[in-house]
Amino acid sequence: MTQYEYQVIASPRRTKRIKGVKTGAGRFAHALTDAINDMAAEGWEYLRAETLPADEKKGMLSSASETYHSVLVFRRAKPAAQVQPALRAAPVKPEPVLSEQAPAAPGLGPADRDL
Repeated sequence: MTQYEYQVIASPRRTKRIKGVKTGAGRFAHALTDAINDMAAEGWEYLRAETLPADEKKGMLSSASETYHSVLVFRRAKPAAQVQPALRAAPVKPEPVLSEQAPAAPGLGPADRDL
């Protein structure tokens, strides 16, 4: 079974001017393409984009308010040396039987000792 490690980065918020790209959507798509290609060059596979809520304070005296952040999620297979084998239950060893027996009371048979 393949095990993965994950990396989450902030989605680009600002775009650069690119020759031939005239719309904001086109510039944003180009910025996303650059971010995904940069991570792919390091061996990361693009998995998905998420928008998640977070409670943040804007200043020292303000109360927390909910904001949303867009992030890009990447994954890559862990190298074989880092993969830990699945935890398996150790075989149970039987308890050793003690040869010591309680001394027999006079007049009691072996079956009556534990009464």
